[in-house]
Amino acid sequence: MGWFFLSLLCALALASADAATKAWLQDYSARELALVRFTLTALLLLPLLRDVPDLGALPPAFWGWMLLLWPLEIAAMLLYMTAIRDHPLSLTLPLLAFTPVFILGVAFWLLGERVPAQGAVGVVLVVAGAWLLNLRHARLGDWRSWGAPLVALVSEPGSRLMLAVALVYALTATMGKAALAYVPAEQFGALYFLSLGIILPLVLALPAPRGLARLFGGPRRRPASIRQPTTSSALKARSGLLRRPVAVLVVAALNALMVYTHFLALAHVEVAYMIAVKRTSLLFGILYGALLFREPGLRSRLPAGGLMLAGVVCILTA
Repeated sequence: MGWFFLSLLCALALASADAATKAWLQDYSARELALVRFTLTALLLLPLLRDVPDLGALPPAFWGWMLLLWPLEIAAMLLYMTAIRDHPLSLTLPLLAFTPVFILGVAFWLLGERVPAQGAVGVVLVVAGAWLLNLRHARLGDWRSWGAPLVALVSEPGSRLMLAVALVYALTATMGKAALAYVPAEQFGALYFLSLGIILPLVLALPAPRGLARLFGGPRRRPASIRQPTTSSALKARSGLLRRPVAVLVVAALNALMVYTHFLALAHVEVAYMIAVKRTSLLFGILYGALLFREPGLRSRLPAGGLMLAGVVCILTA
């Protein structure tokens, strides 16, 4: 059962990194947060690369998968960081449960694979959990409003962002599995994040379209302490990626722990079981949202997260 505890530790590390990001780095832009989660994390993972295979010997197919993965992974991280920074954890993180739902849809669309009965039950549970998560939008006495919680998934900015992340992760999960066939699992995570950590600063140095620059800029609602007037020296002290070095190091270390335990667990068990346990991170996220950030609705959001997690398990073990 070592893989189970590794997967659970992976889930806890992921949720903790998200909570620490929201608590301590809320004045960072999404671009800066992506650098923390990719580039600084990659530096912490460098010791794992001592046994990495000769990169020149890797076949072109591996690099073809990587070329597809890099832009998708960077886009997903920018959207992810914007979502958890600006919106409640308990309403955004659970929507990652839609990743396996989207995977079923992609498999049906591209490969013609039919959804098994257990997988269909899982989809219903995930959707039911999403409905319960946004229950405040419905009036139980008015049946015409019962669809409002699902409409909120695409009408609320935070939900839209995280659904987009879930969709991209559905694509990267499949592509990443293909690339993993060429590099041992213990080294693939470090190599993958190192490559992303090198590429990301180059991508962020390019001028972004106005709409994207506004989306990935600073938070829409800054904490009161940040909204206060500041002197030029204070502004200077706050500039730079490492303006809060201890917090940045903690977030990067938690993310590195997540990456290490993720691929270590994958080396010992089937992907479906590992990912099913890792998705307990959505429950940890709901608890962090309630306990650390006083987000309301724990009584409805925790059962909603439980339903969505049950749906994930049904889909991944179908």
